[in-house]
Amino acid sequence: MDAGANASVLPIFAVASLVGFGAVVAAMPAFEMVRDWVLSIGGGPLVSLAVATNILAALTGSASGGMTIALDALGDTYMRLAAASGIDPALMHRIAVIGSGTLDTLPHNGAVVTLLAVCGSTHRKSYFDIVMAGIVGPVLALVIVIILGSTFGSF
Repeated sequence: MDAGANASVLPIFAVASLVGFGAVVAAMPAFEMVRDWVLSIGGGPLVSLAVATNILAALTGSASGGMTIALDALGDTYMRLAAASGIDPALMHRIAVIGSGTLDTLPHNGAVVTLLAVCGSTHRKSYFDIVMAGIVGPVLALVIVIILGSTFGSF
């Protein structure tokens, strides 16, 4: 019981602290500048949403934290942009979900820290593999979904 309780504390506190950090970031006055910058990105609402969720997931080190902040702070705006552009909300959702699961895998991500601790590895030994599987692959998938969604609509 003792070993199980000790092993569960690190992941619980790592994730909770990162989500809390994300909430603090969203409450900061400087977040308005980030929001305005993200909304001014060219390429349409799909690209803007992808960049927004990527940045917020990277800042928080959490896909769920980044997506929660992005959708809480910018969701209504993106829904209006989607309606004005004739973009299916389901496609916007796919972009938000995939976008939040890319740069969240930076070294301060709770899941990365937990994975390395459980496997007995270090960032130095394993992080290249994590980048390839957790960042490069999802970014390529995100680009493909944006291209397909822009070309064919929701699928």
